[in-house]
Amino acid sequence: MKVVVCIGFWLSAVTLWAQGDAEVSVSPRERYDSLRGINIKRYPDHFFVWPVLKQRRLDFTMETLAAPNRKVAYKSNRPFGFGMGVYLFEIAAELTFSIPVEEKQKDLYGESKASDLQLNILGKQWGLDVYHQKYKGFYIDDPADKIPANTPFPQRPDIETRNVGLTGNYVFSNKKFSFRSAYNFAERQLRSAGSFLLFSSVTWFKAQGDSAILGEQYAAEFGGDSHIMQIKSTTFAIAPGYTYSLIQRGFFLNGTLAVGPAHNWLFYRLEDGSTKNDIKFSGFITARIALGYSGDRFFGGMSFVTQNHTAQFDDVKLTSSTGTFKILFGYRFKEFGVLTKRVRDLPRALGF
Repeated sequence: MKVVVCIGFWLSAVTLWAQGDAEVSVSPRERYDSLRGINIKRYPDHFFVWPVLKQRRLDFTMETLAAPNRKVAYKSNRPFGFGMGVYLFEIAAELTFSIPVEEKQKDLYGESKASDLQLNILGKQWGLDVYHQKYKGFYIDDPADKIPANTPFPQRPDIETRNVGLTGNYVFSNKKFSFRSAYNFAERQLRSAGSFLLFSSVTWFKAQGDSAILGEQYAAEFGGDSHIMQIKSTTFAIAPGYTYSLIQRGFFLNGTLAVGPAHNWLFYRLEDGSTKNDIKFSGFITARIALGYSGDRFFGGMSFVTQNHTAQFDDVKLTSSTGTFKILFGYRFKEFGVLTKRVRDLPRALGF
């Protein structure tokens, strides 16, 4: 068993070195709740295995306040990743490796280098996402710039972004509704139900380039902010929302939306070296959608999770967006031997 653990750590290290995606989900152990058991089924004596196809993104847009809907988007060309996931000892872990991008796609959109790490803790009533994202290399999607078919988009391989933070959520009707049933399959929801919920988020976002992010060509529309070459935004947000899962013969459809205010501490640096600090209020949006099938043995589906933060400067509004699209199919196996242990039992079971 020690060998298995060592191999697991080695695979994690290889994934990080290769700038792939690593995700770990922890489901705290809980006592059986008979009322909750009517609506939600647990699998405390099973372990799960699944292949997964995943794409994560970290993009941002610059929008001028002088002209509504005049935006310039900076998008990453992040390839899909393929790998495996496993749920053992009440911990779900996914390791994915990037699928090579076609040369034609690189020519059109450039290449984004990225490391994207995430830890999820999902209890029956509360959840916590901790993440660290670092992306370099973006292409510019400007609706006013009509790019002919098969023509490369303007590219900025020098622009680098970093997004670090944590997002927590609290589910009010946890005896009827389960987030875990739709997003990590640790449970299975038996009946249609929903719940009001509350999200809270603390993030630190940075974007910078070797030259101005927008540049002189946008000076007439974006004013002095067109010369910003580095942006830092620390955001605290609270957002109430609602989530609902429709269940029909094992198939499910979940939708979640939360919107609320955010407080921003801003710093930015111009090309001439001058800097400015500011404090603003803005908005925070998080949305999730998942659909699929969950049975006692087989499960699978697809999900999309997105989170947007906005920050307003003198003449420009910045919106940073993170998103994860995932497809997986899995199978639940009956636990045996050391697999019946729990996290707190592992040190003794492994002889430590």
